[in-house]
Amino acid sequence: MATARTTKRRTTWIWTGTGVAVALVFYFVHLATRTTLPIRAAEVERSSLKSTTPTNGKVEPTSNFEAHAPFPGVIKALYVHEGDKVPAGELLLQMDDSDARSKLATALAALKGAQGTYDAMLKGGTQEERLSLGGDVTKAEMDRDQAQRDLAALQKLQAQGAASAAEVASAKDRLTAANNSLALLEKRKSSRYDSNDMAHVKASLEDAQAAYAAAQEIVNQANVKAPFAGTVYSVPVSKTEFVQQGDRLLQMADLTKLQVRAYFDEPQIGKIREGLPIAINWDAMPTKEWHGHVVRVPATIISYGTRNVGQVIIAIDDADGTLLPNTNVTVTVTTSNTPNALNVPRDALHTEQGKSYVYRVVNGTLHRTPVTVGSLNLTQVEIASGLKEGDTVALGTTNGVPVSEGVAVKIVR
Repeated sequence: MATARTTKRRTTWIWTGTGVAVALVFYFVHLATRTTLPIRAAEVERSSLKSTTPTNGKVEPTSNFEAHAPFPGVIKALYVHEGDKVPAGELLLQMDDSDARSKLATALAALKGAQGTYDAMLKGGTQEERLSLGGDVTKAEMDRDQAQRDLAALQKLQAQGAASAAEVASAKDRLTAANNSLALLEKRKSSRYDSNDMAHVKASLEDAQAAYAAAQEIVNQANVKAPFAGTVYSVPVSKTEFVQQGDRLLQMADLTKLQVRAYFDEPQIGKIREGLPIAINWDAMPTKEWHGHVVRVPATIISYGTRNVGQVIIAIDDADGTLLPNTNVTVTVTTSNTPNALNVPRDALHTEQGKSYVYRVVNGTLHRTPVTVGSLNLTQVEIASGLKEGDTVALGTTNGVPVSEGVAVKIVR
């Protein structure tokens, strides 16, 4: 019996040992054969996090001048070429204005006539009319004085019984008539024209002044002068060329005062506000960059080709004459700039059901870690909570296998 029990215990220990040995073998085999994913990783760091939005735009001068042909005619002289810098007041182009000057002379004659008529009415008539009226007044005064003397003499004779009452009454009537005639002439002298007459003549004078000013302006437009100092950037005509009324003759601008009309897609408009800094690039000068700021945000959305865009006006702060009007440029607006932001590459961020998380690498194993994000750009995202500086996060595997919780990994540099 004792021998049987001893044999049984020995057998139990043998099977137990065998089981433990098999388990250990399986464990070490699993450790040896377990899949280790090769991953790209990055450390959580602090740096300036800038968010930018690029789009296209067109350069426009803020001080621009366009000359147009005031009438059909021939280009008589051309004094500038594209790219010329000119001072204010310099003569740039002349059209043959002989017909315009003839019309100006006719308008001047009409103006002088209207001015003379108006001045004469203010003075009570022309000099001849005033002299004639003055003579009439003098004669009327003499007639009145004579009528007064006749009446006085007849009244004395009547007192002596040498004149009748009828003769005295007739003398009084003559004096009254003389006074009335004189009063009428005096009124004509002081108020010859009524308000309607004056208004009509004044309106004629104003019409003549407007006609002369228009004729003078046409002559001025035929002799194009620089209204300010600037650069001639477009001359689409040549000497002796015939142009139609309204044709563009030249364009000039102050190239140190430029703006950009930028076209931002509708979803981007909400990020744009006045004062945001702008970087401007032109393909023709790839090594140079200009800077500006937003001065006007869109008031509406328009169709621009196949896009729905808002037009943003950007003032160029460092325009130096090298950037040309009507050029197509790329503008990049900085919508946010967070200094010393805790951030990771955007490749590290995952989102599931509206919640964000990353895979943190701890002792060669991935751990899913919830995070709260702040601002972001095309490459980086700010981490508001969930990580600390120096943590390592997985960006993805190099063999295309998805990452997951608890997976063993090896960082590939």
